[in-house]
Amino acid sequence: MYHREVRPKKALGQHFLKDLSVAERIAGALSPFPDLPVLEIGPGTGVLTQFLLRNKSDLSVVELDKESVVYLNKHYPELNGRIIEADFLKLDLNDLFAGKFCVIGNYPYNISSQIFFKVLDYKDKIPCCSGMLQKEVAERLASKPGKKAYGIISVLLQVWYDIEYLFTVGPEVFDPPPKVNSAVIRMTRNSRTSLPCDETFFKIVVKTAFNQRRKTLRNSLKSLLGKENTLSCLPIFDKRPEQLPVEEFIELTNLLQ
Repeated sequence: MYHREVRPKKALGQHFLKDLSVAERIAGALSPFPDLPVLEIGPGTGVLTQFLLRNKSDLSVVELDKESVVYLNKHYPELNGRIIEADFLKLDLNDLFAGKFCVIGNYPYNISSQIFFKVLDYKDKIPCCSGMLQKEVAERLASKPGKKAYGIISVLLQVWYDIEYLFTVGPEVFDPPPKVNSAVIRMTRNSRTSLPCDETFFKIVVKTAFNQRRKTLRNSLKSLLGKENTLSCLPIFDKRPEQLPVEEFIELTNLLQ
């Protein structure tokens, strides 16, 4: 249940979930991976934690808020020795897990994108990452080509993960209620082991293309094409960046290189 021993802090982007049925559904997103250790980010007062503990004996949590850490130690003795008081974004996850593990959480809205890019750095160790975040960001992550929400983060994550938009959550189930809707997603590692192009240059191509997303690739990628590059005559350069699936961005990267 939700308790007043911990005050939600605006600076940490905290909105504490108080609906147990929603918490149970979020915990269920990890059901395809029953045997892997789990790291929960930002457990707060443990509303999600209690459901994870039912299914997972190997659960660790990372929490930056000192009040929350005191509360968790008091109310969840099962977590003894597995509460990491730290900033998730600054952790070396290789120090915490020798093998594969899953990530879950009710993510702080102000750093959710940074959290997913951090997960990407450990993509070969994290086969599943799920949880709740701002609806608008969730739509971007899961968006398919041709949609307005499709952008840089969509492409860079979907190269390595299949992303499912699971369900929408209204503001009334939080304290304090956020001003936006929330959503729960599940990211499952795909079968890709490496990119058939230069990965660093791939990121540059994607970011450069979407920096002028309303223009055709012929115009938005001028800085990479150069003035007299005959490649610009190819049909792919007639498209706008939001029209390209991941595979075509890989093709584009190889063309430009």
